[in-house]
Amino acid sequence: MMRAMNKREIFKQIALDIAEGELAFPTGAQLALKLRQALDDPDCSLDVAARLIQAEPLLAARVIAIANSVLYNRSGHEISDVEIAVMRLGFNVVRSLVMALVARQMAGVSTDPRHRELVDQLWQHTAHVAALAQVVARHVTLQNPETAMFAGIIHEIGGFYMLSRADEFPGLLEGDFSDWMDYGEEMIGRAVLKKLSIPEAVLDEMDVFWEGFLALPPETMADTLLLAEELTPVTSPLHQLDGMAAGQMQTAQIEMVIGEETLSRILNEAMEEVGSLSQALQF
Repeated sequence: MMRAMNKREIFKQIALDIAEGELAFPTGAQLALKLRQALDDPDCSLDVAARLIQAEPLLAARVIAIANSVLYNRSGHEISDVEIAVMRLGFNVVRSLVMALVARQMAGVSTDPRHRELVDQLWQHTAHVAALAQVVARHVTLQNPETAMFAGIIHEIGGFYMLSRADEFPGLLEGDFSDWMDYGEEMIGRAVLKKLSIPEAVLDEMDVFWEGFLALPPETMADTLLLAEELTPVTSPLHQLDGMAAGQMQTAQIEMVIGEETLSRILNEAMEEVGSLSQALQF
């Protein structure tokens, strides 16, 4: 009889599988990755990109939704044409949306209610963090907002992949996720991101993010992501201990450095943008 593996052994095995080239994606995620490769081609034209996106109805709907969000539609003129939407957003944002589709579909479809609940909450958390990261980048850390949104989209991608392997390892979703936070998140997250050819500069920022130290005042891309994590109203289900969110700072500490009035103003001004963008990101 095969010996039962503890969670740390499971995480190590999953990371080893990835390192050996065995990155098993659901069909939907594989198609999205092919689309990403096409969009990464510098010779990919606007009309070709639009046709590729239209071939994936879910992505096409999100591209239109983001283009019509408060952040990208200052004029209030709504559009329904994918090519015009791509022109409005630019390829960098579209690539982020493709990666969002990869992340969301990576976990696959399970008949286990516990699994589905975790995936749904993890994606709601991801969408909120991605939206907040862009706002924080523009108003607080002055980092590139598009890169910040991309970082927010991929910051839990290791968790989605871990959930996709849950059926192979009985007991993986039982209990809390302390071993995931302490051991598995960085190990599997980095392995997945490297396999997806995420730029090294973004990987370096993710390494700092996984360390979990938010510098005050926040300045870097990692700080941007960590602050977005602190401010999101939807916590990650993989960062829960006995029903409580793990590692969150007191709001008072953030207010002390940024300034209560400044933080309040930023969040109030950005509330509509964050709500619109996070809703549009909901695959």
